[in-house]
Amino acid sequence: MTEPYADGEKPGQVLRHAYEAFAAVVTGLDAEESWLPTGCVGWAVRDLIFHCLGDAQRGLVALHTPSSGPADRDAVTYWRDWRPDSVGAANGRRWARVSAGMFLDFDQLRDLYLETAAATVTAAAVADPARHVATQGHVLTAGDLMTTLAMEATIHHLDLTTELPAAPGPSPSALSSVRSALDGLLGRSVPLAWDDEYYARAATGRVPLTEAERQALGTDAARLPLFG
Repeated sequence: MTEPYADGEKPGQVLRHAYEAFAAVVTGLDAEESWLPTGCVGWAVRDLIFHCLGDAQRGLVALHTPSSGPADRDAVTYWRDWRPDSVGAANGRRWARVSAGMFLDFDQLRDLYLETAAATVTAAAVADPARHVATQGHVLTAGDLMTTLAMEATIHHLDLTTELPAAPGPSPSALSSVRSALDGLLGRSVPLAWDDEYYARAATGRVPLTEAERQALGTDAARLPLFG
């Protein structure tokens, strides 16, 4: 099992920090703010929250779906299936937007997200990180699953707050975990003085690379975004 964890924290702790930070933003939102745009193309705040609700639900199910193994993905290689601009990604964007729009009362969506995320964190806290679990046609250790869930929540936290400048930021420990996973995908430590937030944005295509950044990355520049 790979271990892109910060400061010796266990994966369940990293997931808790990531989800609690995201929930701190969601808790303070009102219906008007739920229509603000995000860093995800085509998604308003409520659409992104619905997408993250689905991820928390998937995590909760996976933590209760044991597998005999062996693992065919870890906290780094899991992301290699997710490439930008795929047909599946476009369909997913459409599904989230339509489904989120079915909540006439934003409070219902907000509360459903918060209770589901809390349940996922509770399940992760008592799960054996070494146990194999199944999700999305793959087998991971529960610890690696938790790390991928924290990574997605943290990157989407940055997306969520694009038009919410006063909102609290992502968990530092979760951002550090994101950096470790991105370095794993890149195959080396990124050779630029990017802080964790900027690295998360740049490596996933949220911000374009400058010419100086492309030169520093060399041939690796063509590999970004590392996943979408």
